[in-house]
Amino acid sequence: MSVNHHSHHHHHILNRKELLGYAMGDLGGCMTFAVLGSFLTPYYTEVAGLSSGAVAMIYLVLKIWDAINDPMMGAMMDREFAKKYHPGGKFRPWMKRSAPLLLISAFLMWTAPTYVNGAAKVLVAFVTYLLYEASYTMFNIPYGALLSAMSADDGERAKLSSARGIGSEIGKILPAVFFPFIIEATKDTPQLGYTLGISICAVIGFIACMLSCKWTTEKQIVHVTMDIKHANAIKHPELKVVLKENRALIALCLQGLFFCMAHYMEATLGLYMYRDVLGDIRYLSYSLAITTPISFLFLALAPKFCDRYGIEETVLACQLITVALNIMLFVVMLLYKNAWLYMVLCGIAHGFASTTVMMQWGMIGEAIDYNELITGERHEGSIYGIFNLSRRIGQAVGTSMSVALLSVIGYVPGAAHQTHDAIIGIKVLIDIIPAFLMLLCFISLKHIWNITPAIRRQIEEAKDEEDEAEAA
Repeated sequence: MSVNHHSHHHHHILNRKELLGYAMGDLGGCMTFAVLGSFLTPYYTEVAGLSSGAVAMIYLVLKIWDAINDPMMGAMMDREFAKKYHPGGKFRPWMKRSAPLLLISAFLMWTAPTYVNGAAKVLVAFVTYLLYEASYTMFNIPYGALLSAMSADDGERAKLSSARGIGSEIGKILPAVFFPFIIEATKDTPQLGYTLGISICAVIGFIACMLSCKWTTEKQIVHVTMDIKHANAIKHPELKVVLKENRALIALCLQGLFFCMAHYMEATLGLYMYRDVLGDIRYLSYSLAITTPISFLFLALAPKFCDRYGIEETVLACQLITVALNIMLFVVMLLYKNAWLYMVLCGIAHGFASTTVMMQWGMIGEAIDYNELITGERHEGSIYGIFNLSRRIGQAVGTSMSVALLSVIGYVPGAAHQTHDAIIGIKVLIDIIPAFLMLLCFISLKHIWNITPAIRRQIEEAKDEEDEAEAA
């Protein structure tokens, strides 16, 4: 049977080592990238001594630059890949070049700002972060495109995608587990703690990235078109048409914007909640042990609910439940100061919220079908690009806003105890504002999204006609 199977298909079947190798790539990237969300703000404001204003500024400029830079880097690499054929493949040589850059820039980013003073401090923080972001993009784009070069088979690509997902989960969980403990153990010499923490992350990350280059192979080298082009191409004339006509896409973009704002506020402020309100930074590690299994459970159940109730209904319900749970979290935290209760409620709220994001990728597909129905063109590249951009802006605004609002509520970086107002402020920022943002998600989906069952039938009919035409 297996002999037959091989002679039958000329494509190579992926082995375990290749899947593991592909998983290693995202594990490697996330080892340093995942630390940014929770720990960069306290590092900048408490250890390196940057003002909240400067930090908010750095975040905003860099994230917006990121949104512009990604498509540019993608286009530049596209041209490079098209031009020269490297015996080691198209994509892995880029991964090999950028892995050491990622290691060095991560280390500099978390150490250099401490050792300079005055205006130079802000500049050094900015430049080292910029270098890190550029190295990360330079690794990530070829890594994403490598998937299509490893196999042309849909089933195998799905396996590779899930390997990537698992790699990224592990890459996020590892630092989140040990980093708080290192920070806690080196309270008296915080810079030492951050240097040690990032060095461990960066070295593990570097090894994983190099293993990814070593264990993966590029087979479909001739046929690869870069995925990134499709994800980031935004052409201007069609942009206006797409945004004017496609209400479904506008609804999704608003969702992406508000959701990412809420999510990045929670990610940035989680550390302050556990350390300053609940009194122990190590809770940040424990909370993962609760939220991770809950998230997996929700991801497993979500498709079943969508089959039964439809995607929009499921997403709308999850959004309302998230709003309710966030308000409940706030009330519970005013009455009781119980870390475990907070973590469990938070985990459940996070489960509902992340379900809405998971489902959005399916809804983008519908927005593309709808676009074809109304304009005769699919425009996938532009649609993915616009959606991605709305998420990136949400990320930029959410992160900068959190840092700016921390100083507004009277939070004092590095103080042993915060005032009563600052403590209440943190609770408002992490529970009430995201609840409001999730409500905006709900409203934009409920009132702007317009793909009704009738429109769905039209899309189906158009597809059937096309199939018949092709068959004929």
